[in-house]
Amino acid sequence: MVKLTVNGVAHSIEADPETPLLWVLRDHLDKTGTKYGCGIAQCGACTVHLDGQPVRACQTRIGDVGEARVTTIEGVSGRVAEAVRTAWRGLDVVQCGYCQSGQMMSAIGLLSDNAKPTDAEIDGAMDGNICRCGTYQRIRAAIHEAARSLA
Repeated sequence: MVKLTVNGVAHSIEADPETPLLWVLRDHLDKTGTKYGCGIAQCGACTVHLDGQPVRACQTRIGDVGEARVTTIEGVSGRVAEAVRTAWRGLDVVQCGYCQSGQMMSAIGLLSDNAKPTDAEIDGAMDGNICRCGTYQRIRAAIHEAARSLA
């Protein structure tokens, strides 16, 4: 039995502690906004927050989460999250949408730590978040727009 706090709710999960967090979120807790992309922490589709910091759920074992708070795209909230959501919609960032929850979770993590990121800082924070549709310019523009709205 592993205890996890996901989106503010405590859960007891019957799973091996070595199970990737991604599969617990999707298969046990029905948090399907977190996507499986590559399984090796290279694409970013599975990005969630662990105590506010972006991590790849496909390579985070539930036994390693401990007391940390897990936040998924379904549970992310607050001023920064709303600014990112608004910018994403306003600039029509999404094309196919598969990677976008991971993109948004990384963007929220960036803007929570750095309210006025440069292009280079955005590129660094978003490195490893792959968009098969190539919406990188719109993603960067949306992060800048969200930052302006937070100022």
